[in-house]
Amino acid sequence: MTRIFPLLLGGLWSCAVMAQDVVKIGVAGPLSGEIAHLGKAMENGVALAIEDLNARGVTIGGRKAVFVMQSEDDAADPKQGTAVAQKLVDAGVKAVIGHANSGTTVPASRIYNAAGVVQISPSATTPAYTRQKFAGAFRVVANDNMLGSSLGRYAVNELGARRIAVIDDRSAYGQGVADEFIKSAEASVPGLKIIGREFTTAKASDFSAILTRIRAKKPDLVFFGGMDATAGGVLRQMKALGMALPFMGGDGICTEALPTLAGGTMRDGAVYCAEAGGIDAAHEKAVADFVARFHARFHSDIQTYAPHAYDATMTVAAAMRQAGSTDPVKFLPVLRQIQHPGLTGTIRFDANGDIRDGALTVSTYRAGKKTKLVVLR
Repeated sequence: MTRIFPLLLGGLWSCAVMAQDVVKIGVAGPLSGEIAHLGKAMENGVALAIEDLNARGVTIGGRKAVFVMQSEDDAADPKQGTAVAQKLVDAGVKAVIGHANSGTTVPASRIYNAAGVVQISPSATTPAYTRQKFAGAFRVVANDNMLGSSLGRYAVNELGARRIAVIDDRSAYGQGVADEFIKSAEASVPGLKIIGREFTTAKASDFSAILTRIRAKKPDLVFFGGMDATAGGVLRQMKALGMALPFMGGDGICTEALPTLAGGTMRDGAVYCAEAGGIDAAHEKAVADFVARFHARFHSDIQTYAPHAYDATMTVAAAMRQAGSTDPVKFLPVLRQIQHPGLTGTIRFDANGDIRDGALTVSTYRAGKKTKLVVLR
């Protein structure tokens, strides 16, 4: 379903607005399915940025710009993701914020690249996305290489893990972060063993067979590569099987929704996760203010990547202003060199389009709430 959000003026378009330059920004993510809560929060982050830009009366090239968001649901499905990408290209968007997960971001990026449309993902972490070296492909979070290696070191050095079982959901994201975790963990400590590698899918609901095999091998930590909806089911069944082990995953599980998805089975300090992105002390007030505004506007949690979606949108607008043009041919060179002071830190990109100095936040859960432990860079 297409969702178009214009500047609201008493619920109506004014004639003055129609005479101004309308700048259409696309946003694509899962608005249906098991991770719709992540896609909706991302969409709302973009929507809040659009509202702020219009409230400020941004001018580009001497003309007032009115930003409009066109939102499309990719359902976290690669096939639907490419259809959505083509739909946004055909609609004449100047840039796309999205997609949310790696499995849709990579195939969609080929369509945007062929059309010359700028794409900034606020959350896709697979290294394959930017390794394509598409000129207009960017991300505002650290990739799986850093995330997997940081979690591997943390598991070994902080949690004392030596026998680790790994499960992944075979998605581009889940397999990628699991592979990077294994690579780092095995390199960090001589003698550390990955004692089992099991596979599931994002659609699965019964994990008893793989968990029974893992339990028999007596691990002291389980690492999961996948999203929070699936992780919640794994945690519930670990509890049922009496597997009181530390559980670790990447940013896909690092959400406020995880305790609910796990059905109240999570023990305090037993689940660890790292999300690509981190808020240093200098930016904590700005993000706290954003969270308060987000709650007031949408009456929902920000989830993980709403601030990054906001920053991605504002960074695109800043590049347009500096270039004096909404034409991607003209603002893309500016975007590649930009240093934008975002909520989450300074947004600047390397030659591949990856965020420079990307931060990671390691968190645990206590009393059903995500609790930050440390920010790593």
